[in-house]
Amino acid sequence: MSISTASAPALRIGSLELDVPVVLAPMAGITNTAFRRLCQEYGAGLYVSEMITSRALVERTPESMRLISHHESETTRSIQLYGVDPKTVREAVTMLVAEDRADHIDLNFGCPVPKVTRRGGGAALPWKLDLFRSIVENAVDAAGDIPLTIKMRKGIDADHLTYIEAAKAAQGAGVASIALHARTAAEFYSGTADWSAIARLKETITDTPVLGNGDIWSAADAIRMVEETGCDGVVVGRGCLGRPWLFGDLAAAFSGAPTTFEPGLGFVATAFKRHAELLTEFFGGDEDRACRDIRKHVAWYFKGYAVGGDLRASLASVRSLVELDDLLALLDHDQPYPGVGAEGQRGRAGSPKSPTLPQGWLDSRELQETHRAELSDAELHHSGG
Repeated sequence: MSISTASAPALRIGSLELDVPVVLAPMAGITNTAFRRLCQEYGAGLYVSEMITSRALVERTPESMRLISHHESETTRSIQLYGVDPKTVREAVTMLVAEDRADHIDLNFGCPVPKVTRRGGGAALPWKLDLFRSIVENAVDAAGDIPLTIKMRKGIDADHLTYIEAAKAAQGAGVASIALHARTAAEFYSGTADWSAIARLKETITDTPVLGNGDIWSAADAIRMVEETGCDGVVVGRGCLGRPWLFGDLAAAFSGAPTTFEPGLGFVATAFKRHAELLTEFFGGDEDRACRDIRKHVAWYFKGYAVGGDLRASLASVRSLVELDDLLALLDHDQPYPGVGAEGQRGRAGSPKSPTLPQGWLDSRELQETHRAELSDAELHHSGG
């Protein structure tokens, strides 16, 4: 595969200057310090933390405090927050700034998980435009000189789109960039992302960088998205699962390099082991916990490669780094890149479904008193966007 493109300019997000206009999308249980460091070893870009609820951060729960930690090699500390209450979000941002814990803060308005949307959170929240505006304005004000960005979806469903109005409100509030996952909450991760919505947003929002997200499975996809939509940069999520070296491809593509990295199985095995080692460090030396975490990555790393079912099953139940070494030694390290079998969609797509919302949520764009209690329960730790 070859990629042909003119060299792209660096992306500026507030005071941050990115050599490559690429952002790692926050993914719960994935984009912890270990995975961010691994991606950074292969390429360049902005690597965002897992989503952290603002309420948990204000309460300083042990898990939230662990998730906002960064390794010293992470020179740009990027944290994504999720919240439904302007006051709590403001307190969380104020804490991050006052304690010098972040160089970039992103707000998540894209979660499609039913447990969140049924309470009015995630991708359902921008429907209440005044609430959305208040959250963003409070966050931007509290962030001060720290770049504050947002990530959102097109809307709740095809009949209840929110992204244009929300983007205008966010631009007015002074956000440093706006990222759009070009699907609705109803679509979850199914079907094909509507890149035309990204183009429409870029045509509407001219003074703030617009980033596109959805169906970037390769560097060629990223270049095509920029060319087709005019967006200022891309946000990569599921496409890098089991392929942290994709960020190297992206850096090469945006510099005009015509090649894409095609790793043999030996290289993949080494990357997989490195990921497990970084997870062990992240979990304070707890190999058991690290191995339990790396198991979910097996299918993604070895997608398309000739690895027997029994060996895959053993890797997916590995209990120690020593056992992992023994299992990886059984692989054919000379096996070449399998081509199309290792490419394309990764991760669960789900299926289209009618979003679960609070009763009467769609009756008005204004927040009703009956919904305030439901919103207070919406800050559950779920990924999304």
